[in-house]
Amino acid sequence: MMEQLWVGGVIILIGVLVFASLRILREYERGVVFLLGRFWRVKGPGLIVVVPGVQQMVRVDLRTVVMDVPSQDVITRDNVSVKVNAVIYFRVMDAQKAIIQVANFLEATSQLAQTTLRAVLGKHELDELLAERDKLNLDIQQILDAHTDAWGIKVSNVEIKHVDIDPSMVRAIAQQAEAERTRRAKVIHAEGELQAAEKLLQAAQMLARQPEAMQLRYLQTLGSIAGDKSSTIVFPVPMDLLSSFLKLIGKRQSGE
Repeated sequence: MMEQLWVGGVIILIGVLVFASLRILREYERGVVFLLGRFWRVKGPGLIVVVPGVQQMVRVDLRTVVMDVPSQDVITRDNVSVKVNAVIYFRVMDAQKAIIQVANFLEATSQLAQTTLRAVLGKHELDELLAERDKLNLDIQQILDAHTDAWGIKVSNVEIKHVDIDPSMVRAIAQQAEAERTRRAKVIHAEGELQAAEKLLQAAQMLARQPEAMQLRYLQTLGSIAGDKSSTIVFPVPMDLLSSFLKLIGKRQSGE
């Protein structure tokens, strides 16, 4: 009887140990297994066996992590104080490095992102921060990816979300934009005047080379004036016609 109880207890103990040693890892999970404190191997996905008391396993999620970077106080290169927050996208590529090389890869990545955000944005002026976000996002992503590579982490993307500016600075930016629009309008107007002057000069040179064209222009002008309601018309006489008339008078006087 005692032997049967002892055998039954052993069977139950073995069953409990086998049940306790089974682990199920999902498709996006990996298990970093340690044997007596030393790294053994990375297992998963699926059903794996971990011997209790001898082996220990740490689960690692391989899915992309979306992490918000808290708002950071940044002083730009032109001494403007702004608050900037961002979001980073990263995933674990090497589960072994993510567990062994850093104590907490999530916290480490977050702290690194905050310091990198301040360091990179502090090297640029406010205009660049507002107008060249794509370039700044790429710079931050490349720096983060280079530092986290030793942790087995791949930073795939960084996006600057909000740039909060002091209200007084917002008014100054609006005034600057208004001044820039006024400057552009004046430049466009001046360019138009210059082009018009060039065309008038070309027209005058053409009319000077072709006297007949000048006479036709006089006749067109006379026709347009005649259509007005004005009762008095002062029309200039072409000098070539006047000179011909004076020559004719001179010949007659010399004949007499």
